[in-house]
Amino acid sequence: MDLLQGKVAIVTGGGRGIGKGIALRFAKEGAKVTLVYHKRRKDAEDTARYITQEGGESLVLQADISLKDDVDRFVVKTIEAFGKVDILVNNAGMGGSKACLDTLEKDWDRMVAVNLKSIFLVCKRVIPEMIKIGKGKIINIASLYGMFGSAHTAAYAASKAGVINFTRQLAVDYASQNIYVNAISPGLISTEMTQHKVKDPDALKYFTQPIPLGRPGKPSEVARVALFFASEESDFVTGQNLLVDGGQSCKIM
Repeated sequence: MDLLQGKVAIVTGGGRGIGKGIALRFAKEGAKVTLVYHKRRKDAEDTARYITQEGGESLVLQADISLKDDVDRFVVKTIEAFGKVDILVNNAGMGGSKACLDTLEKDWDRMVAVNLKSIFLVCKRVIPEMIKIGKGKIINIASLYGMFGSAHTAAYAASKAGVINFTRQLAVDYASQNIYVNAISPGLISTEMTQHKVKDPDALKYFTQPIPLGRPGKPSEVARVALFFASEESDFVTGQNLLVDGGQSCKIM
């Protein structure tokens, strides 16, 4: 339907997993997409190659999203290449938390820097560009763990909870300038990061037992929600956090 025809999107962590799914769907809907990666250049290039084969346009840029200078560079290069930024997807992040007493201070700091501070830095740089063109859509990828308690996820859960409330704050502060800000909180999604949960049959049974739909989600299913938030279909929706978790958050036990 080309819901994003003429739009320019930045997707951090766009080379694989959920970010890849979102980037591919946005490109299919007509957007030009900047794929920001940290270490896995081949993944980003493979995604860009697929976009090109399907008739789309993309740009591959390396950055550590927790560093202000890196953020400034990929935003500037996106504008040089495509002229503007209409859509921002803050998807890049890291996992692997522990219980509070087992978490080192340096590991806490890194988790918060990558998962939360980075979103502050990217939004601070991109929102003025959206104000210039009179409108913008921001989608922050949070997590089910940012909403509910779970064992051994102290730093990760705290960082993702911060993402959810920062999303609300941005929505309130910039609604008058037509900047729409929403979050997506995935549950178990089958990606490279969750292979240890979905490849082994026993692990898969354990991790899907709390999910009423009885299976992991797919990146393409998260991408459909991101498309709604990125398109004009959601022009009366801001400050929301949508759980994409197969119903897991509805189940007590």
